[in-house]
This record gives sequence, structure tokens and C-alpha cells, in this order.
Amino acid sequence: MTSLSENVKLSVNPTVQEWQQAVDGWIKTVGVRYFDPLTNTAVLMEEVGEFARIMARVHGEQSFKNPEEKQQWKVKMADELADVLFVLTCLANQHNIDLAEALQKNLQKKTERDATRHKNNNKL
Repeated sequence: MTSLSENVKLSVNPTVQEWQQAVDGWIKTVGVRYFDPLTNTAVLMEEVGEFARIMARVHGEQSFKNPEEKQQWKVKMADELADVLFVLTCLANQHNIDLAEALQKNLQKKTERDATRHKNNNKL
């Protein structure tokens, strides 16, 4: 198995910036270049669909096709979520978006907007 170069390795608990740098390093050393943004958007939809297929079998009414799939659903789900995160990161990198900053701003927006919304929701 080929070892990853130093600019692709991740620490045990990487920061979001380290994750973005590792994805960029992987793209530039193993992936050759980023797919264009429209292709990456289509790939993102594909990966979300693969995650959704697992959700439909684990939590929905669909069944697994074979016993091995049923036994390995959590491993496969983790892999599909990682695929989604990878492609999202590619799109952020392509558009020079600092995901750590974007996530912080988004959490602040939700905190301000939803300060009492969920606490007052009698459905929850």
C-alpha cells in the first residue's frame, strides 16, 4: 500500500483547517487536480444518495440485499459520510471558503435565530 505524503497526513484530531489542507494535498498529489465545481456537485449528490440508501435500510422500510450488508452497515455509513465530507471540502477549497469560519458563523446564526424556537416546540 502506498504511504501518503506528509502534506496529506492528518493528526489524530485534525482541525477543520488541517482537514481542508489534507484534502487539498491529496487532490494535488493523488487526485491530480480538482474536478470542476459542477462535477463535484454531482459527485456530492451521488455520495449523499449512497448515504441515503443505507439510511433507508437501517431506519426505513427497505431491507438489505444480503446478510453481509446488514452486518457492515455502520462501517459503510461512516465511509459514505466521509465521502460526503470529502467532496464538500473539495467544493469549499475550490471556492476559497474557510469551513471553520463558515461553521462558526452558521452556528452563531442558528443560536441567535433559534434561541427559543426548539425549546418552545411542543413536538420535540
